[in-house]
Amino acid sequence: MSRVGSSPVAVPDGIDIQITGQLVSAKGKLGELAVELPSDVEVTQDGGKIVVKPRSTSKRARMAWGTSRALVNNLVLGVSDGFSKTLEITGVGYRAAVQGKTLNLQLGFSHDVNFPIPEGISINCEGQTTIVISGADKQAVGQVAAVIRSYRKPEPYKGKGIKYAGEVIIRKEGKKK
Repeated sequence: MSRVGSSPVAVPDGIDIQITGQLVSAKGKLGELAVELPSDVEVTQDGGKIVVKPRSTSKRARMAWGTSRALVNNLVLGVSDGFSKTLEITGVGYRAAVQGKTLNLQLGFSHDVNFPIPEGISINCEGQTTIVISGADKQAVGQVAAVIRSYRKPEPYKGKGIKYAGEVIIRKEGKKK
């Protein structure tokens, strides 16, 4: 039995939930999101809670149960509080700045890397070496953070590059004489 799927999703005040077949949509202060759930699960709303249940006892239905509940929970949390990821830049001359709808990164290349900020995502640079990515869609926030990090992943010798806040870089020992 799913441990995640069996607990209902609490809906805070100010969030409007609509369930039409397998489509669950939420509207809140940070925007509007929708998710299409698989046909193996059944979604119902009981007052201020959303309950996700499997339609059968098949393995596929039980696998989709916890995943669907987590997707609905991320939907509700996204439109009410939002999600954010913080990236840290380490390296001499490495810096970031937001210019309009573009994130300008100087990462030691012969050219600057210009990353267009997608719709629904906001990027703030707190100082020149800290990037905060926030938005309502958890998947989109994580994807943007991963793409920005991929421009210059942290290397194991000096730790230069872009890393997630709190990420531990395992360091290697350099050459010896």
